Amino acid sequence: MNSSEVVKSRAILVGIAERGIDLPECERSLDELERLLDTAGGEAAYRVIQVKDSFDPRTCIGSGKVREISELCREECIGLVIFDFELTPAQIRNLEGDIGEDVTVIDRSMLILDIFALHATSGEGKLQVELAQLRYSAPRLMGHGTELSRLGGGIGTRGPGETKLESDRRHLKEKISILEHRLAEMENNRRVMRAQRDRSGLLKVALVGYTNAGKSTLLNALTGAGVISEDKLFATLDPTTRKYELPCGESILLTDTVGFIRKLPHHLVKAFKSTLDEVKYADVLLIVSDATDPEVTEHIEVTLSVIEELEASDKPVLFVYNKCDLLDSEGVLEPSEDSVFVSGKDGRGLDLLISKIEELLLKFKKSTNLLIPYSEQSLVSTLYSGYTVESVEYLADGVMVKVKLDEASRGRYKRYIVGGE
Repeated sequence: MNSSEVVKSRAILVGIAERGIDLPECERSLDELERLLDTAGGEAAYRVIQVKDSFDPRTCIGSGKVREISELCREECIGLVIFDFELTPAQIRNLEGDIGEDVTVIDRSMLILDIFALHATSGEGKLQVELAQLRYSAPRLMGHGTELSRLGGGIGTRGPGETKLESDRRHLKEKISILEHRLAEMENNRRVMRAQRDRSGLLKVALVGYTNAGKSTLLNALTGAGVISEDKLFATLDPTTRKYELPCGESILLTDTVGFIRKLPHHLVKAFKSTLDEVKYADVLLIVSDATDPEVTEHIEVTLSVIEELEASDKPVLFVYNKCDLLDSEGVLEPSEDSVFVSGKDGRGLDLLISKIEELLLKFKKSTNLLIPYSEQSLVSTLYSGYTVESVEYLADGVMVKVKLDEASRGRYKRYIVGGE
């Protein structure tokens, strides 16, 4: 084997299908789990599905399936078992004891955290990942005692800087407290940046949607942002905002956000609150979906569910079906008032997307007449730098400026407003 070749961790994926529930749904969820594993640098060797009426409180799966997994691990030299649902600390301990102490057992959430650790690049992103890992993973690994030194090498064990988790609970609480404090400071900085964007009067548009829907590719196509876009899950963790000038002359702010996924753990939403708040404080949401994915409808439902959890379901929404370059002509539907088919890769449909964004912009900004006293004439320059000024007329009692303002800006300059629109 060449020294450049990477040996992937082989794993067994485990799912549970409740009796009477559609088995294909379990298979689809395991398909996604396999993609997550591939993104983390591993490969699925086997799948094991347990059909049960209820979860076993001790190991979730039955004793027969545990023996089957144990034999597979021993015969095939597999050291990783991933469950497609959340496990308690006791269940992890029991499963590793029954399957074999040299086998690592993790769940879906731990695998997602591992991918986040791989892809976090900013200081805030790394802190958010580490905090989420400490809140979630560390308690589940307490049962290993001194074997916590296992952390740092394989899938489900990575952290920013490949650090080891301390075994002392008091020290963990102190570390969590320190991270929370540092993230609070960063959140304040992000709040200041949002306030500056609000003062600019520019429409804030967030690209949201299922992971790997092509949000970063779309942002790059529109703005040349240069954001890394890969055919992998959770390639983007840190939000990127770019200014974009529309053909009408108005400018907007476009923000790429972290992708969503089914069974997104609540603690991850909490850890990435300041990042996900970019969705909450946006004016318009572009829900980007992979038009080629057979589960696109389910992915949109997951996205809408997370948006509701973020208390952002009152935002105007435009559904953007991406990757239409991979569809044949029959697969591309006619756009509707709130939807459009595009390709971030070859640019088709982007003109229509931009046109629809302009239509939304018109609903937000209204032509407003402001009478600025000559004693405050510097305000005219401020309006020119942050808004679209349509006309300026010098009158006896001040400067009459006709400018397009959103609702927030109209409130800010309320005392200068004269006449109708």
